[in-house]
Amino acid sequence: MRLASPSLMLSLGLILMTLVGHCYGNNKLRVGFYNGKCGAHNIEKVIYGVVQQKITEDPDIVSDLIRLSFHDCFVRGCDASILLEGKHTEQMARVNKKLGGIEDVGEIKEVVEKVCPGVVSCTDVLVIAARAAVFLAGGKWYDVETGRRDGRVSLSKEAEAILPPPTIPVNKAIQLFAKKGLNKRDFVVLLGGHTAGTAHCHSFKKRLYNFHGTHKPDPTISSSLLKVLRNTCPLNSQSDEEAFLDQTPNSHFKMDNAYYKQIVAHNGTLEIDQNMAISPLTKGIVKGLAKSPYQFLNEFGPAMVKMARIGVLTGHHGEIRKTCGSVN
Repeated sequence: MRLASPSLMLSLGLILMTLVGHCYGNNKLRVGFYNGKCGAHNIEKVIYGVVQQKITEDPDIVSDLIRLSFHDCFVRGCDASILLEGKHTEQMARVNKKLGGIEDVGEIKEVVEKVCPGVVSCTDVLVIAARAAVFLAGGKWYDVETGRRDGRVSLSKEAEAILPPPTIPVNKAIQLFAKKGLNKRDFVVLLGGHTAGTAHCHSFKKRLYNFHGTHKPDPTISSSLLKVLRNTCPLNSQSDEEAFLDQTPNSHFKMDNAYYKQIVAHNGTLEIDQNMAISPLTKGIVKGLAKSPYQFLNEFGPAMVKMARIGVLTGHHGEIRKTCGSVN
């Protein structure tokens, strides 16, 4: 994993300290929203430092924060509803089983509250933290818009109805993204977040042994990957181990285009990953991203920014939670 050099960190600090706010659209989000609101503390720099430390301890935090952003924004918009705890909250939905990063965002929020109490929303903490994770894993730095407030409602039934399973057909996934204001290319680029991190066996085990009720493996999966995944997820095992989503050696926790190269070679761990490389709707985009090492890096940040505008609460709507797991 590539971490920022001290000189680069200093440059980032200077950039953030002199950042001028710019408004985007009519949603009251802007770059640098918290400038001057936390005394001498640059809150984006504070969050960056916490994320950097967490990644040195567990590089899987990168994919956790990216995935958590998606699971939050697609249900009720980007309002940190995924972070609320309770019997019937989004966290309890089957589709969010073993979703990582929730405790990490809560811990980052605790640090933020100590230096700037009652000002920064949990939603913005997640957005800023995800950007830091992307950059620290080798992605390209991008400006984040801030000024979101937190929602007060979180329902597992909504998450079940909206969030797609890893078996969703490509055309249905494109339609889902379109409903959120994201186009087909956004869909392909954002799924590139799978280049960093892992998935549990329950997300793909049926592909290995009983694909769509055939009692056979998915014919689109390469024989070499099938062997690897079956070793990780034996048929009669009750364990729920993890497998890498990008099969490229030494690239498992890096933001790069290796994921696209792998799914072109039929080495997609999830069904949706592999189908995206095969579908006539998306295979051209996938091949283009697989060929260019820079195209994905240039496009991922803007796609994350676009996703982070979905259904935001600003102004007097929502609240600034004191803790991310509960409403005030």
